[in-house]
Amino acid sequence: QVHLVEFGGGKVQAGGSRRLSCVTSELSLSTFAKGWIRQVPGKDREFVAAINWNGEGTYYSDSVKGRFTVSRDNGKDTVYLQMNSLKPEDTAVYYCVADSIYPFRNSHLDYWGQGIQVTVSL
Repeated sequence: QVHLVEFGGGKVQAGGSRRLSCVTSELSLSTFAKGWIRQVPGKDREFVAAINWNGEGTYYSDSVKGRFTVSRDNGKDTVYLQMNSLKPEDTAVYYCVADSIYPFRNSHLDYWGQGIQVTVSL
């Protein structure tokens, strides 16, 4: 069974930075596209960022473009999300995801992490 495990969440002040990491265990997903989805309780999940298998392709939601950067290290089977200029509206549970198809489909993603909370305060 594949596990995606997120690290790096926590509380940060508005304007600050945070880096999330996501490590794959049990089975390598180095040939999969990876990315991040976030969710605020009571709201729909929101796509954040995605990166293709070799790191040469990325795309972002308009809400984070220019502030967040997704990257990966296939040697460590890890994907990262560098979040800069954080805003209170970035507060959410962030999920690491992986899928065999890039760009991501709206309807389905193959693998999900358990999620990690990021809270941005004024």
